[in-house]
Amino acid sequence: MASSNFVDYVKIFARSGHGGNGSAHFRREKFVAFGGPDGGDGGKGGSIVLQGDSQYWTLIHLKYQRHQFAEDGQCGSGARSSGKDAKDIVIPVPLGTVARRIVETDEGTTTELVGEVTAHGERLVLLKGGRGGLGNWHFKSATNQTPRYAQPGEEGEEGAFVLELKVLADVGLVGFPNAGKSTLLSVVSAAKPKIANYAFTTLEPNLGIVEVRDGKSFVMADIPGIIEGAHEGRGLGTRFLRHIERNSVLLFMIPADSDDIRRDYEILLGELTQYNPELLDKERLLAITKCDMLDEELIDQMKGHLPQQVPALFISSVTGLNIRALKDMLWEALQK
Repeated sequence: MASSNFVDYVKIFARSGHGGNGSAHFRREKFVAFGGPDGGDGGKGGSIVLQGDSQYWTLIHLKYQRHQFAEDGQCGSGARSSGKDAKDIVIPVPLGTVARRIVETDEGTTTELVGEVTAHGERLVLLKGGRGGLGNWHFKSATNQTPRYAQPGEEGEEGAFVLELKVLADVGLVGFPNAGKSTLLSVVSAAKPKIANYAFTTLEPNLGIVEVRDGKSFVMADIPGIIEGAHEGRGLGTRFLRHIERNSVLLFMIPADSDDIRRDYEILLGELTQYNPELLDKERLLAITKCDMLDEELIDQMKGHLPQQVPALFISSVTGLNIRALKDMLWEALQK
């Protein structure tokens, strides 16, 4: 991974616990030589469960805990005493975590979607623990007063899984490296992303809460820069394109010194389309950044060369030009 702190993709191997065996026990008392069956039930094996936790923003805690094994349920005993259920293994994960099971087929290795965790406290069972076996007292009947059979516990399950994080944010910033995405996030929120004048300064998504008016706010994500061919793995490749899938509104950002703003926009849009055509269904806005050196006359001239199919705004994170108007536009787009 490019960052030691942000991990958005891990593979784990997990095993749920076996159920405990039921007991084939018979009651023994001082003056009762041959009592009836009183074997208790076995306990349930532990399950493997993912649980959403809003305090987590990365999967790094699983990078070094790739094996998750639950304990077995305890066996039943006499006097109809049931064995103790094993504790579930509950794995906290950030909101936006997708779980897929790794499946081996004749054609090769593939994955099957298990589910996703998008809310705090939401639970997703990866593997169920085995049920405990029934004790022999369950099998007593008129024709069999002394059943010597007790049910064995059900076996647990095991499997390999891919856990993938797709950052949950209302607005995603889309642009080439060094387009001013991190600077904008640092201005409109309390987030402090790394900012420098070279490509790929941002190597992990950064989130910030943007306050609008009347106490309203939304979450903005600074997505690492996209380059042409990203959908094929160039640059940082598809590693971060998946985070854009979670955003409700996409803010395309192109600097004012671009040789061709319209062409750059089409390239960015093309990369998203080739990665996932459904991204075209999202609300889109365009911000022309680094406009602090432009005068009104030059801005008016440039307006005729912008893409016509997307609302656009000229901004400067340095001088604050149109920053409040941009926040209002993003809020209105989110309401749609």
